[in-house]
Amino acid sequence: MLRVKILGPGCFKCRMLEAIAVDALEALEAEATLEHVTDFADIAKYPILFTPGLVINEKLVCGGRIPSVEEVIAWVKDAMAKEEVGNVSSDKSD
Repeated sequence: MLRVKILGPGCFKCRMLEAIAVDALEALEAEATLEHVTDFADIAKYPILFTPGLVINEKLVCGGRIPSVEEVIAWVKDAMAKEEVGNVSSDKSD
């Protein structure tokens, strides 16, 4: 399951990014947890200069702008592929 985080104080742009992320996840029928991180100490743990930010599986994929749904879909697909590879290699070690 993907872990998606929206980084930002909860402003209009943050809510807009969250809606885009939800649209992308629904388009792919991806299972994911979605969290909105508003605490600046937690946001500072990521290499981000400006909000909003989008984190997928602990990787900052976008910061300081609102990406298109198509961009988010591509990032989600990439994260899902990496997750799948990780699951396959952990299955082989059994």
